[in-house]
Amino acid sequence: MLKKIIGVAFIAAALAGTALAQEKKTIGVSIPAADHGWTAGVVYHAERVAEQIRKEYPDANVIVKTSPDPASQANAIQDLAVQGLDALVILPTDPDPLVNAIKEVKAAGTFVTIVDRAPSVMDNSVRDLYVAGNNPALGQTAGEYIKSKTPDAQVVVIRGMPIPIDQQRQDGFDKGIEGSNVKVLDRQFGNWNRDDAFKVMQDYLTKYPKIDVVWCQDDDMAVGVLQAIEQAGRTDIQYVVAGAGSKDMVKRVMDGDKMIPVDVLYPPAMVGTAMELTAAAIFNQVPVHGTYTLDATLITKDNAKNYYFPDSPF
Repeated sequence: MLKKIIGVAFIAAALAGTALAQEKKTIGVSIPAADHGWTAGVVYHAERVAEQIRKEYPDANVIVKTSPDPASQANAIQDLAVQGLDALVILPTDPDPLVNAIKEVKAAGTFVTIVDRAPSVMDNSVRDLYVAGNNPALGQTAGEYIKSKTPDAQVVVIRGMPIPIDQQRQDGFDKGIEGSNVKVLDRQFGNWNRDDAFKVMQDYLTKYPKIDVVWCQDDDMAVGVLQAIEQAGRTDIQYVVAGAGSKDMVKRVMDGDKMIPVDVLYPPAMVGTAMELTAAAIFNQVPVHGTYTLDATLITKDNAKNYYFPDSPF
């Protein structure tokens, strides 16, 4: 918790005989609407940590706004800026179309933390802090697992959305399968949506009489993939590798489900980490500039219990 992170700062101030005077400060949090499970988790953790920050810092005004698309999110950023921001924590719906809006906020002297989805240009004009999962490693971890388990597999890939982190994951996956006979039959976008992934998987099942493995970047998409496989009655597909660490997929791993032997961690709770670090920066001058990257841990039956949170919405 934040008290542990910034405890040293408090002790040092007390020993110096000075009080850490805190004035009213506003943290705006701009995140995507809950259009699928992972973003629902983002909304849940943003609201949860906002309440924690308000308790931790009585002078904190934390405003959480959700947006369904880049245009709506740009308007939300402007609305937040009008209210007078000391800090902005933003997980962009699509980062590049929002660069100008973010730069305007940053140029006004606001501390800016970008979460997860980085724009193509990531310099000090855009952000003070970047908090994210390890997107290249998410793909590479999946690729390396497939290479080690089924080195001659014929694989179909369901991508996320055509934004930078998707390409980072693809590049990581390609690196992970290097040196093997793994053959990628096809790659299509599933938009991190279970219904879209269901349709893509149906198309794959029609086009390809033999598929060994499916890699999809997101646990929500894996739900659609498994449904399509079951409906088609296909028995050639050995397993599916997805990512995020949703409670349903982690439970399948725990239970030894042969179709979901592993999952790759990419937690929506990272937005909460970003908010906590941002609060530490603006209230206690804790130096948190730079990049904070979470590990892309491979969740297996042996460690799955460490990542299973049954009360989580995702």
